[in-house]
Amino acid sequence: MTLALSEKEPSTPPRPRILIVSGPNLQLLGRREPEIYGTTTLEQIHQHLITVALAEEADATTRQSNHEGDLVTWVGEAALQGFNGMVLNPGAYTHTSLALYDAIRASALPAVEVHLSNPDAREAYRHHSTIAAACLGRVAGFGAASYELGLRGLLLALRAKTTG
Repeated sequence: MTLALSEKEPSTPPRPRILIVSGPNLQLLGRREPEIYGTTTLEQIHQHLITVALAEEADATTRQSNHEGDLVTWVGEAALQGFNGMVLNPGAYTHTSLALYDAIRASALPAVEVHLSNPDAREAYRHHSTIAAACLGRVAGFGAASYELGLRGLLLALRAKTTG
């Protein structure tokens, strides 16, 4: 009797899917207070992040809203939509939104908080992040590059989790 063993090709893990969410007034980037936020538009940032994600063998979906409810829904349902992690610039909701904090926690996904400027170097009311305790990490003060650094950090953490 001869037994044949079927050899299985090693499976490649699925590409990580990352949700990138930008909050209120970020659609004004490039025009709004360029001395603080720079001249790069949100569309340019989003296009760059999609390119970076593809180069890192990941997929990125970008969204922006001025409405807290939209952000809360997107973040809270991210896992149900098949995302593996999030990069989040909540804008002014950073300092006020318990609902966004709760949505990040409820998603059970790793999230990285990003800011173009450094909130700790600005007005005192910007020094506290309501969502920070729900996030894996925070990148701030590097302009448009804060998003890329946050994305790369999140991908490193996701890969460490699957290989470690």
